[in-house]
Amino acid sequence: MFYFLISRVIDLIIARIASMFIPYLGFFPYKEIFSDYKLPSFISSFANFDGAQYLIIIREGYNNLTQAYFPLYPLFVKFLSPLFSNNHLLTGLLLSNLSFLIALKLFKQFNNINNLTILFLLLFPTSFFFGALYTEGLFFLLVILVLWGLQKKKYWLVAIAGFLAALTRLIGVFLIIPIGFHIINQYQISKIKNQNHSLKVKDKNNTHISPVTGYKFHGFNVTRYTLHVSRFFHLLTTIYYLLTPILGLLTYMTYLWKTTGDPLFFFNSQPVFGANRSTYLIFLPQVYYRYFKIFLTATPDFQYLISMFEFIIFNFCLTILVISLVDSWRKFKGKDFRLWLSISNGLLLFSFINLLLPTLTGTFSSIPRYALMSLSVFIYLGEIKSGWIKIIIGCFFGILHVLILGFFIQGYFVG
Repeated sequence: MFYFLISRVIDLIIARIASMFIPYLGFFPYKEIFSDYKLPSFISSFANFDGAQYLIIIREGYNNLTQAYFPLYPLFVKFLSPLFSNNHLLTGLLLSNLSFLIALKLFKQFNNINNLTILFLLLFPTSFFFGALYTEGLFFLLVILVLWGLQKKKYWLVAIAGFLAALTRLIGVFLIIPIGFHIINQYQISKIKNQNHSLKVKDKNNTHISPVTGYKFHGFNVTRYTLHVSRFFHLLTTIYYLLTPILGLLTYMTYLWKTTGDPLFFFNSQPVFGANRSTYLIFLPQVYYRYFKIFLTATPDFQYLISMFEFIIFNFCLTILVISLVDSWRKFKGKDFRLWLSISNGLLLFSFINLLLPTLTGTFSSIPRYALMSLSVFIYLGEIKSGWIKIIIGCFFGILHVLILGFFIQGYFVG
């Protein structure tokens, strides 16, 4: 709670001061609607760029190819707006910040996350998006609810949060990975326990007796039948938990199919919003080639620096994830692979996909924002032992945070 409040106050101070030193650019559509909500400009600017698109969706519904933005966040804001005099901008900012606060409290309970992990997350250059009129705050909460629900074995919560996460952002469908890892892991642990238990069950002659032999009624094994039925229904329930993120995505795709005729319209409309995105797959080596070409041939300007920023953040996060994966595998080397499939390692694979999936559109654009959901990066950073390394990374994050937030508030695209 303390770190959250301090970070919000600092971000507001940075936003207020930015207007004194950085000329306003604001080259994005619909920014004029901010004036309708009567908030100070340094606060309404937390809805710059995509936030303005969300306001249009909230007010008018989907139009002009805005189906690229998933529906849950604008629906929540619209539903809650009557509580705040139908001020959509204020409602969205409050929803994002409250979601972020709750998520932070639950995140700390996940595998005993330490304060340093939270601090690195808050210092990260683009962490201000958690409190902006963007999906980051809500989506972060839904991801943490899935992880926390798995850890506490509250599977009804996993099902709800997984379904809603896939209605918030496309990457939410890949929560099937930590869910699936947990199911396999728990099955293997249960199998080992049952095997150990069966070894202890012996008859008077010290011969082995299966714990599922049960009682017979007219030749019918009641216990064995009951066990099979129980396992069948358990399997159905397990499949349901696993598929809830897919059901969430299919729900939105069904809506798009009925309204636009294209169930993949959320993807096919991406090029309209710029950022040089492609609707056909472009693999990572070609993306690297594009960026090296930019660095060698483009004229150094603000966009050149942002391209460099995107490149650095992507490679920093990718390096941390690779190191984390190697460390994780070393700890389980020689053991049953199914025991490696834990929630934490499911989150690690989810973090990889979260980082790499946007690059398939041919660019690192927005990677600094998308990287926020690669939570395994921050978990690893929080476990670093060297004090000097922690200080260097913290200062690097903090300085970039001030600069990137300042330019974002003044209408410069920073991802």
